Amino acid sequence: MTELELRLAETDEERQWLEALWQKEWGGTTMITRGRSTALADVQAVIAYSGGEPVGAVTWRMDEQDAELMSLNALREGQGIGGALLARAEQEVKAMGTTRLYLITTNDNLHALAFYQKRGYRLVRLFPGAVDAARRMKPTIPVIGYHGIPLRDELELAKAW
Repeated sequence: MTELELRLAETDEERQWLEALWQKEWGGTTMITRGRSTALADVQAVIAYSGGEPVGAVTWRMDEQDAELMSLNALREGQGIGGALLARAEQEVKAMGTTRLYLITTNDNLHALAFYQKRGYRLVRLFPGAVDAARRMKPTIPVIGYHGIPLRDELELAKAW
């Protein structure tokens, strides 16, 4: 693999690329977590480049003393892109004085649950029925998720420092 370059997304071109990524991977330019809608325009982002091409991105928003990880996408799995992006996001939010980074995932996302726990994140809360409520705000959220598991609940994972 070519060495990764990680840089803050600051240009209009980078924001357009992020918008296309969110549309493709997340079904729109908003994320719904814990009943709150967050627009792509309201997040900070780092994009990973390999050979000059974008190969992944991580986004987060500030939330008082914490930061919420909104998205993490590695376009090439198994090459360390996701881990590198997560480490950079942690570095960025620590520099802003946060006490922890947390994220919301869904009950079907077994891959994400393993990925984050291997990197020191702990399960801290379960929000039963939260995806059902989010679907009313964002109808593009599917009913059935990974592994044929019905998408119903949100799980919060966090890493404190």
